[in-house]
Amino acid sequence: MSAAASVIVGLNTAANALCAFAFAPVAVLPAWLSLTLISAVLGVVIFVMFMFTANRKAFSAVIDKIAASILAVFLFRDNIRVTMRSEARLLACSVRLLWHSLVPVLIMSVPLVFVLAQMAAWYQYRPPVPGSETVLVRMQLQEPAGQWPEIGIENSAAVRVVTGPVRVFSRGEAYWEIEPLQPGEHELAFRVGGRAYAKTFGAGEGFMRLNPKRSSGWADLLLFPLEKPLPDDAPVRSIQIDYPSRASRLYGTDWWVLYFCIASMVCALLSKPFIKIRA
Repeated sequence: MSAAASVIVGLNTAANALCAFAFAPVAVLPAWLSLTLISAVLGVVIFVMFMFTANRKAFSAVIDKIAASILAVFLFRDNIRVTMRSEARLLACSVRLLWHSLVPVLIMSVPLVFVLAQMAAWYQYRPPVPGSETVLVRMQLQEPAGQWPEIGIENSAAVRVVTGPVRVFSRGEAYWEIEPLQPGEHELAFRVGGRAYAKTFGAGEGFMRLNPKRSSGWADLLLFPLEKPLPDDAPVRSIQIDYPSRASRLYGTDWWVLYFCIASMVCALLSKPFIKIRA
């Protein structure tokens, strides 16, 4: 495992433990309410982090210049020369404001990436309903040196293999269609060349934490943090479960990110009168 992957695994372990407790109400609260509460709290936290990491004196000076330039545009709108100077200053101040925002944004983006990955485990997908839905499981193998190894899923009382394995030799992939039989979080055991590799699998109704993909790549570790990476010497590159999309224009697949951005910004602005950011 690379140094970057080791660091990400360590941070994921801490984030998994913390967010398992902090986000536990998502499983019982109405989805719109849980997402709104999380967005509100994170919006205020992000605003406070911005306050402590930004150069507040520089921000205050730039904001004062912006206010003065806007006032000059309104007061001297009949004077083209003054108006053009004021608009040029506004443009320059906007660039300076963006420049002063770079460091706080970079600092905030680090914890925010891990938090968003934890939120995605709840909102991005939904678990299949036992007895009525099937899902596709995809295994990506490393480049085989010779003949393909024997692959299969061990028998389990929690799932039934409907089809598979279907091998696509040109892509180095194998597919199964499985049907969940019991609700809850289960562990699928894959046999590849005499070695066992596990993958978590969730089924049921409502909300539960799901980890669609397990692999050894550091980028996948950021996106799918709930499981440890596959061993570097494993013949398996990744195991992925195609969970159904969650249908909602508010908290559904991909939509929850848009709602989070809007709600967190609104809550951050509403908290501004109670949190001083000027030097």
